Formats: sequence, C-alpha cells, structure tokens
Amino acid sequence: MTEPSTDTDLIIAGGGLAGATLALAVARVVPELRVTVVESFPLSSEALPDDYQPSYDARSTALAWGSRLVFEDLGLWSALAEHATPIHHIHVSDRGRFGATRLNAGDQGQEALGYVADNRWMGLCLMRALLATNVSWQAPAEVIGMTNIPGGVSVDIRNNGEEHTLTGRCLVVADGGRSGLREQLGFVTRTEDYGQNALIANVSTAECHQFTAFERFTESGPMALLPHGSPARPENQSALVWTLSDAALEEILALPEDARCRQLQARFGWRLGRFTRIGECHHYPLKLTTVNESVRPGVALVGNAAHALHPVAGQGFNLALRGLMTLVEQFRRAVNEGTPIGDLAILGEYQRLHRQDWQQTVQFSDSLIRIFGQSLPPLAVARDSGLIGLDLVPGAKRWFARKAMGVGGRRPAISSVKTVEEAAPNDH
Repeated sequence: MTEPSTDTDLIIAGGGLAGATLALAVARVVPELRVTVVESFPLSSEALPDDYQPSYDARSTALAWGSRLVFEDLGLWSALAEHATPIHHIHVSDRGRFGATRLNAGDQGQEALGYVADNRWMGLCLMRALLATNVSWQAPAEVIGMTNIPGGVSVDIRNNGEEHTLTGRCLVVADGGRSGLREQLGFVTRTEDYGQNALIANVSTAECHQFTAFERFTESGPMALLPHGSPARPENQSALVWTLSDAALEEILALPEDARCRQLQARFGWRLGRFTRIGECHHYPLKLTTVNESVRPGVALVGNAAHALHPVAGQGFNLALRGLMTLVEQFRRAVNEGTPIGDLAILGEYQRLHRQDWQQTVQFSDSLIRIFGQSLPPLAVARDSGLIGLDLVPGAKRWFARKAMGVGGRRPAISSVKTVEEAAPNDH
C-alpha cells in the first residue's frame, strides 16, 4: 500500500548544535530524505559573517577525540579545526591530596585527547555547510505540539504568532530540556538535583596552559580548566567550569573581578600561576536528567532532551553526538529496507543501541560526583590511592583515557557510507 504523502520526511525541533548536526548528517548520509528544521532563533545572512573573530567571553564545548572522528566523517572537521584548541594532556587531582592522574595524547598514539571549540564557531561551520544542502528551515518558529497520523506525524508550529501544521514521517526533538516540548509530548523524565551550580567563564593566567586540561576535585565540588585560544600555540586563556553551591555562587557573583580571581586561586592552586582575569560569568543549576523511554512511534528525543549530565567529565555533547549518529545510522537502514523512518522498530533500535552508551556515560560522570563529593577522611584516602593507582597501572589508565577520549565503544556505521560530497567527484 502506498504511504500517504507528507510535506517533508524528517522534522527537527531545534536548530542548535545538536539539531544542526543531525540535519547535516542526514543530508550527507541519507540524502534521499527531505529535512525541515524548526528553530526559534531568527536566521539571517548577517548571522553568517565571512570572517570570524573569537570573543574573549565566547562559550565553548569540549570535543572528545571520538567527536573529531564523527566530524571528519561529515566533512566538517577541517573547518572546525581552525578554532579548536587541542588538549594534549589531562591532569586530574584532588585538592589537598597527593594523588593525581596524568594522561598524554602521545601515550595513546593520537595527536590530541580532545579539543575545545567555541560554540559560535561550531554553529557558523554547521550553518555554512547546511547552506550547500537541501535542508529547509522555518525560523523563527517553534514546535508546539504533535499528533500521529497514518504514515507519520502532524506537527503544530507557531511562527510570528500564527499557527500552522507540517506533516512528516518523523519528529526529532533536539531543542534541549527546557522548552517543555518533551513533557508536552508525554515523555516522563527523572531528575536528580545535585544541589550545585556550574559557573562558566573564560579566565587568564600568568602561565600558558601548554594545551593541558585540568580536572580539580575540591571539598566544595569539581572544577575544570580547559585550554582555550589559539589551536597552534599555547596561550594564557582557559575555559573554566566551576561547581558551586547556591550560597557560594551568590557570594562569588557579588565579588569584584580581582576578588573572584583570588577565590578561584584558593580553590584551584598555582599550577598555572596567578589568575589575572575572569571574564563574563554564566551559570546554571546542575541536575542529572534522563528519560526511561526516548522514542515513541514517529518521535525521538536526542541531546539534552534525552539526557542532561553533570559537566564534570565534559561528556554531554560528545554523548549526544554519538546518539545523533546512531539515529542517522538507523535512518539509513530504514531507507535501504523501505521501512518508514518513524517506525517504532527503527526508532527502538536507535534507543537500544544508544542506551548502553548513555547508561555507562551517566554512571561514569555521576560516580565521579559521588566519590569526589564526599569529604569523609576514609573516602579521601581511598580517592588518593585510586588516583595514584590509576596513574601507575597501564590498563586502568588506558581505560580512563579512552573514556575521556570518547572511544572504545560501538561506533555507528556512518563512515562506511559515502557522503554526497565524497561521491560527487566520481559522478562526473
């Protein structure tokens, strides 16, 4: 029986990093599918400047080595690398203790353990690449509802105060966990409040970072300093993720810049010399949010809409990216087999394949918070011994390194499929 016609095939709610990456991956790997992205932020040609000048206060994302491999498969890495600072070393320590673990890219046979990329630059690279595809955009607009119809879904969209519907084969919710669309569609979330906040800012130090990422566990929570700035030479700028209680956050935000630097110095120490500047501060409450079921007939959750992690291990976007590629892999399979992309068998397989990854990643990140968030002396001694052992035992150290690099698990089979860009030269 012929399926009813629809306006498009895939509707993506949200055109941020997750939604735009998914749109590009589908355009590259499953070009047969018509894709429409619904994004609340207005798009214009002015949002895509010819040149890019990094801002000191630019927000950034940690990209694991495995994420670089994904972007290489999508033909985007060469552009992203122009403003992606490599991480050559990772130093993990517990404040007030001797235990520490050090990871080096050379020991893993790679040129980097990961990278730190400006969010705005990543968005620009994705949008420039998407302009060369047939992906359609509705912006500014938002998805406000969905109903299942024979052969697909009918999606309700609000645009400039007016509402209309768009029919498709499948809806992917990629607008994060704060829009309310996930709950409106009936997905049940589980949320655990850590009682902490993440303060995000860029900082300057007297000494260069030497492409080293520092993960520092303190009695008040973990903090991370990630190398930021030039991809080619070590500079004095790092991206800070500082975990603070509600009261400590209020205290820090009320301080002038020089006093903030002194407070940060007292927590982090002197491994990078004196803190000389702390830029614009952003903050958000830390919660572990997961959903029991991330798919239903005709709809799938991805990225932060499916799982939001503590930033302690820098795994959030990397986990999301692996999930996106698993979904694209299943879309490719569906088209090959002549199965509707919104079929529960297709979406259920995406959920099954991705579930083990997110369960292990959530457990890895959450256990770090539980173990290093306790100040009891016996646990402190155990942590100290554990970090020393991790640094001395090659097998354990390699396991930890591969976790940090986002490799070692199942890799979705998209690299074996020729993308449109790769296939084009052979078609002439």
